[in-house]
Amino acid sequence: MKKMLPWLVSLLLAITLIVIAGLYSWSTFFGKKDAGDTEAAVQESVKHVEAEALSAAERGKVTSDLNDIKTNLSDTNYIVIFGFTFQLDSAKAKTEFDEVKESLIKPIINRALWSTTPEEMQGTKGKDELVSELLNEINPVLTEGKVVKIGITNFLMQEL
Repeated sequence: MKKMLPWLVSLLLAITLIVIAGLYSWSTFFGKKDAGDTEAAVQESVKHVEAEALSAAERGKVTSDLNDIKTNLSDTNYIVIFGFTFQLDSAKAKTEFDEVKESLIKPIINRALWSTTPEEMQGTKGKDELVSELLNEINPVLTEGKVVKIGITNFLMQEL
């Protein structure tokens, strides 16, 4: 029995360390993000963007639409259809955005929706959090400018 004691202690220590590492990894990758962190990140990402009064023609030059995004939520019994409008800070940024919206922007939106519950989509608070999350995820992808504003133009949620 005395010869097995060091082996048992080592085995218990190894199992404990593996469990701790697993719990830490789980909470890091799948833990809920704090709404305060999201809000602070949004404020940081648009800190240097100044709001200007744009005419309708100028707004049309820097606005891009992405319609008919159909996907399920984290609860796969619910499907959503979204339409978004993105206002960018320059026409150059809009051109870049239009080039990558199907290949880069749409997957970012889908990933954000896949981690959203139907309860979060019930009111405006959940939709506002989705918009702020999208701002934080999309702006680092763009090299020519920034997304200044995201509007939800269409929303439909249906239980299957």
